[in-house]
Amino acid sequence: MGPVAEPADWYVGRTAIVTGAGSGIGAALSRALVEAGTHVVCADLDLDAASAVASSGTGPGSARAVELDVTDAGAVAALVTSVTADAGALDLMFNNAGISIGGETEELTLDHWNSIIDVNIRGVVHGVHAAYPVMVRQGSGHIVNTASMGGLMAAGLLTSYVMTKHAVVGLSLALRSEAAAHGVGVTAVCPSAVDTPILDKGAVGRFYGRDYFLKGQGVRRPLDPAVLATQVLDAVAENRPLLVTPRTARIAWRIGRLAPNFVASSSIRFVAKQRKLQAKRAARTS
Repeated sequence: MGPVAEPADWYVGRTAIVTGAGSGIGAALSRALVEAGTHVVCADLDLDAASAVASSGTGPGSARAVELDVTDAGAVAALVTSVTADAGALDLMFNNAGISIGGETEELTLDHWNSIIDVNIRGVVHGVHAAYPVMVRQGSGHIVNTASMGGLMAAGLLTSYVMTKHAVVGLSLALRSEAAAHGVGVTAVCPSAVDTPILDKGAVGRFYGRDYFLKGQGVRRPLDPAVLATQVLDAVAENRPLLVTPRTARIAWRIGRLAPNFVASSSIRFVAKQRKLQAKRAARTS
């Protein structure tokens, strides 16, 4: 099996790759890993942002930055090969890079669909394809895929994002059942709204992401990325299949499993309210 409830120093001396490390959850994960004693490769399309994160970590671990486009399978494979050769092993692969696109589905272009599939699905697949065989050969390691509450539940106006995150959850849970026999763990991270730049990006038409994410998940404030990072490290050390956080997200998820028809009806009402709010906001700013 993968790592299970081991001492607090489990991360000391281990090697990790974190994609999307230049901001948000990836930056918080990188800093938390350095603090825990891990040697971290902060990978991001924005090398300057990744370098800033790598230099900001404090603790017994270390960090370095690399430029990486997760949609480039060859580049991801080359990075995994290089890191494994340098360190002697790859202990942790955090497939975290992701984007969001929100708006009416009929307003999405094929370019929108292709870009979110390339980053959110293929980017994770590229990380798994490169890292998993290495970990199988080692007989150890852990893959951590950043999904979302959108990977467990669904509401319109965020259709492309929800699709990709459901794919990430399914990939993670299926792979976990294979990987256990090889000593490899797999965890999918499913938080509700996290205070990252993704809340304010990817809007198509009148879509207002921050309002959508917070009201849709019944929270006033998004989750602090640093708090989430600590929870992720705990979940990995405990070899948990899913991290659903915070408590309000877990409650919503359980309700969705027990009463899917109620949740589906609630989602329809929520979309209708969002459309009205978006129209009012557009009228005020026009």
